[in-house]
Formats: sequence, structure tokens, C-alpha cells
Amino acid sequence: MIQNSRKKIKIILALAIFFVVVVAALVVVRSILTKSQTQGVTYTVKKEIYENTISVAGVVGAAHEQNLQALSNGTVVGVYAKQGDAVKAGDVIMQMDDTEQQYNLAKHDYEMETARVTGSRRQYALMQTQRLSLVQKIAERKVAATFDGIIADIDVSVGDSLEAKDSVGTLVDVSYLVADVEIAETDVSKLKAGQEVEFTFPACQEKVKGHVVGWPAIGEVTSRGATVVEARLRIDEYPPSILPNFSFSGKIKVAPDEQFLLVERYAVGRENRQAFVVREKDGKKIDVTVLPYGGEYVKIVEGDVKEGDVLKAQSVGQKSGFNKNKRMGPPGMPGGGAPRRGGF
Repeated sequence: MIQNSRKKIKIILALAIFFVVVVAALVVVRSILTKSQTQGVTYTVKKEIYENTISVAGVVGAAHEQNLQALSNGTVVGVYAKQGDAVKAGDVIMQMDDTEQQYNLAKHDYEMETARVTGSRRQYALMQTQRLSLVQKIAERKVAATFDGIIADIDVSVGDSLEAKDSVGTLVDVSYLVADVEIAETDVSKLKAGQEVEFTFPACQEKVKGHVVGWPAIGEVTSRGATVVEARLRIDEYPPSILPNFSFSGKIKVAPDEQFLLVERYAVGRENRQAFVVREKDGKKIDVTVLPYGGEYVKIVEGDVKEGDVLKAQSVGQKSGFNKNKRMGPPGMPGGGAPRRGGF
């Protein structure tokens, strides 16, 4: 009985020793293979600029716009501005025949003078009120500028017969431009008045700077079912090639850009739970602190590493320079440049 027990113990010990030897051999083989596969493979540290922005798009409009339209029926007797002319607030742009209205006012003034002498005080007060109505009718026979601006277009001539609300042109104030853009409800909390906006126009190669003016205290639901807020943007200085109603894409900068270093995760080894890299030019082993960045990269948070450093591979991965046209960052990030952080 005792002999059988000793025999079993010997067998177990033999199996255990065999298992240890096999595992050790596998570790050695794996180490040799890894060392062989990583021999001569390097990775270059790259700098990434991460933009804290909200992406927007739309069209710009004039600071102010007035639709020049007739306020009553009548015949045009005077046109005093043409397309491109600068006008001041109160300038008459178009005059309609007001002979009848002027006659009615003159007649009323004569009757008022008579009533002031022979009529009652109440009758005279009523006629004063009626006179205001007659003066307004004369004012409605002309179209005047409500602000300083430029005649964007005008299509009316002396002798034309107009009806009330007929449009004859447009007056614009282009001392600055504005745009209303949709901001997703998840991004509204990041908005601040005065934030810088970078505009890109198809009609202009240079970037145009603007800023956030404000937004309403209530959201709205679009036809797509999304909840948004319409923010007002403003451009004070812009090239003459940009006109109202030109389209743009843009970025609202909600925070300063972040810069950090990236390298393929295969360049990072671990020893006693401490991450390290090995610089190729001098073979120096450098302790680093890293964070995951997508599937193939890590962000170097701490360590004596700088942009352009070439590091030796510490594990099996793609060879240095493999598929250089492939984007550097994780899926969804623009490659070879500053990834956009719209909606962050």
C-alpha cells in the first residue's frame, strides 16, 4: 500500500517537472521568436494636435437687410438710387405719386384752421388726430432707407404701376456678416459668447475669423427629429470676395488645442509592471507612462521622449513604415493632421 502511494507521488512529481520544463521551453522559444521578429523593427514618435471644436456649416447674411417694397398702390414718379449706391437712414429711394394725398392734407389743414377759430376744442382735437393719419398716407407713397447701407439690387423705373407689398429691391448693411447655425443639444453647454470661430469659404482660400454672439434660451426640434439651438455667429472683418448668402463650413473653438505624443503600442515593453521604451540611437531604456489611444497606438503621458524619437520594437507588430498611407490615429480620426473634435 505504502509502495503504491510512493509510486503515485513519483509519477506526479515527474509530470510536474515535465510540465515546468515544457513551459520554460515555450517561454524561451517565444522569447527567441519575438526577439527575432522585432530585430531591426522601429517606430517613430509622432506629435498629435487634438482640436477642441464644434463643427458648423451654413450661409452668411448681411448685418441688416431691408426688403424695399411699396406700401400702397400707385405710380412711380421718382427713383433716386441705383444698384451699388450707398444710402443713409431716412434717404428716399423711390417716390410714388402723392398728389391726391398732398391735396387731402392741404384741405384738412385749411379746415383745421377754420375749426380752430369757429369750432369747438374737441372738434379741433379730433382733426389733429386725423391729420396724423393723412401725414402717414403721404409717407407711405415713398420707400426710404431704415439704416445706412448699400443698394444690393433695385428693379423699378419711373412710370411703373405698383401694388401694395410689391418688392422693388434690397438694401443691405454689410459692415459685418452674420450666420445662424444649428448646435446639437449635447454641445450647447460648451458654448460661450465671444468664442473664436474659423470660417472656410469655397469662394476664398484664406481662413476668416469670427466669434460667437449668442443663442436663445430655448431649443427647437428639426425636421430630422434632432433637438438643436440656433447660435448666432458674427464676422467683423472679411475679404471683399465674400458676399451675403455665400456658403461656409467652420469650427467653433471651445477650448485650446491639446498636443501629445503618440507611438505604436508595439514600441512599449513592460518590466515589473513598469512601461518602458528603448531609444534606437543610444539604446537607452526609458521608463514611460502611457495611455491607450485606439487599437494600435498609445499616448505617452510621461517620460524622456520627444517627437521624432525612433524607438525599438518590444513586441511583434507591423514593421516601421508599413502602409504609410494608412491614417495614424484610431478609426474615425483624421490621419496625418489634427483630428477634429467636433461635439467633444
